[in-house]
Amino acid sequence: QVQLVESGGGLVQPGGSLRLSCKASGSIASIYTMGWYRQTPEKERKFLALITSGGLRDYDDSVEGRFTISLDTAKKTMSLQMNSLTAEDTAVYYCRLLQSGIQYEGQGTQVTVAS
Repeated sequence: QVQLVESGGGLVQPGGSLRLSCKASGSIASIYTMGWYRQTPEKERKFLALITSGGLRDYDDSVEGRFTISLDTAKKTMSLQMNSLTAEDTAVYYCRLLQSGIQYEGQGTQVTVAS
């Protein structure tokens, strides 16, 4: 079993920055992929970025250049540095881990961008 715990959410002003973290624990394989998604009440859960245990990265066009994903494989902790935030970035942010065909997801952390 794998557990994922997100942290770092909160209230930030437009144009500000926030760094989210996702700590994975449990039975983590040597090869896996982790990613960030977000969801608002009006929309489906949306992919933002992913990173593999080998260091490959991919971003959705909507966040590329503003968000940076990283992974500390020793600590099994993934981060998402978010810059130039706007009200449209307000959402619950979830992390996911995929290994051996099984996907796990955390409980989410709320990010609110408002003045």
